[in-house]
Amino acid sequence: MMHLLQRLWHDEEGQGMVEYGLIIALVAVVLIVVLRDLTGGLTHIFGRVEQELNDNAGVGG
Repeated sequence: MMHLLQRLWHDEEGQGMVEYGLIIALVAVVLIVVLRDLTGGLTHIFGRVEQELNDNAGVGG
């Protein structure tokens, strides 16, 4: 039993996959934060465009 535990302790095969998983998780968190912050700005921009279109729709017709 002790030999099995020592072998598992020194086994590094899955270590690379865990590191890749952590990097992917970090990238996902950063993307979520960036997209959440951009949403407010984009909502503001599209709101202004909508307002301009509505204001100009009555002028030409």
